[in-house]
Amino acid sequence: MNMEMAIQVLDKMRLPNGAYTASLSDDYRYVWIRDVVYTVLPFLHDRSERYEKAYHALFDLFKDYEWKIDIHTEKKPVYLFEYIHSRYSTDLKEIDVEWGHAQNDAIGAFLWGVGEGVKHGQKVIRDESDLRIVQKLISYLECLQYWQAKDNGMWEENMEVHASSVGACVAGLKAVSMLVDVKEDLIRKGEETLRFLLPRESETKEVDLALLSFIFPYRLVDRQTALMIVQQVSSRLERERGCIRYEHDQYYNEGKEAEWCFGFPWLGLCYSELGMNDKADEYVEKTLRNIPDNWEVPELYIGGKNVANGNTPLAWAVALSYLFLKRVRSNQIAVPSENL
Repeated sequence: MNMEMAIQVLDKMRLPNGAYTASLSDDYRYVWIRDVVYTVLPFLHDRSERYEKAYHALFDLFKDYEWKIDIHTEKKPVYLFEYIHSRYSTDLKEIDVEWGHAQNDAIGAFLWGVGEGVKHGQKVIRDESDLRIVQKLISYLECLQYWQAKDNGMWEENMEVHASSVGACVAGLKAVSMLVDVKEDLIRKGEETLRFLLPRESETKEVDLALLSFIFPYRLVDRQTALMIVQQVSSRLERERGCIRYEHDQYYNEGKEAEWCFGFPWLGLCYSELGMNDKADEYVEKTLRNIPDNWEVPELYIGGKNVANGNTPLAWAVALSYLFLKRVRSNQIAVPSENL
C-alpha cells in the first residue's frame, strides 16, 4: 500500500488559506474547527508547513470574530448562533444557517493543538496577537462554565453535558498553561466533572465513540479508565465496516446504525497508546478493509447497507487511518509487510 497517497488525498482537501475542508463532497465542503485539528495530526512531528499553516488559518479566523469572543467572555451565549461557530465556509466566514454550534470540544481541541504544536517545535504562535486569542478563548470557556455547560458535543446533536467536550477543554487548558495564564481552578472544575461522569459520555449515552478522545489524542485518563472505555467501545460499538457512534444513532440509519470508518484506526491508536500492541494489531486488517487503492476513505457505511455514503473522502478518516498504520509500521507490529 502506498502510504504517501494518503497525504496526497489530504492535500486535495487543503485550502489556499492553510485550513482543510472536511470532505470533497458537496455536503461537507466546509471547514470544521475540530476536523482541522484531527486532520493535521499526521503533521505534528513533520517539518512541513501543513500543521503550522492550518493553525495560522484558525487563528486568523478567530481574529475576524474576536468581537464575538469579547462579548462572550463577559456574557454567556443564549442562542446557538452566538457561540463561536463550529463550521465555516472555505474562506473561513460564518454561514448563516441554523447549526449545533455549541461545541466546546472544538475550542478545547484547538487549544490542545496549539499547545502540542509548540511542544513539538511547530511555530503555531506567530506573535503576541495569537497569544491574545488563546487567552480570550480561555476566558470564553470560563464564561461558558464549560465544566457544567450543556453543548452539542462532537456529533453536533442534543444539548447535554458531554464528557468528551469537558475532557477536550481540560486537555486544551493544560496544553496552553505554559503559554498564557490558566487558573488552576479552571482545570480542577473540569476534572471534578469528569470524575463524576466517566466512563459515561453523558446522561443519555453510556458508551460513545467520542470517549476514545480521552486516550487518543488527549491522554487524559488513567489506565483503568482507559481500559474501561476501549473495552466498552469495542464490545458495544464495533461492527463489520467500522464503529457506530453510539447505540440507536439515527444518522444514515436505514434499519441499523451507520458504521464509521475512522472507528477502527481510532481504536487501534488507543490500544497502541496503552502499549497493547497485540490488541492494536487486530485493527490493522480492519482498517485496511476500508482503505481503497486511492486512499479516499469514506465517512461511514450506511446502516443496514454495505454502501459508503457520499462524504468521501473524509479528511479525518484518512488522517486517523494513516496515523495508525504509520505507527504500526514504526512499532514493527507483526503484520505482513506487503499490506503496508
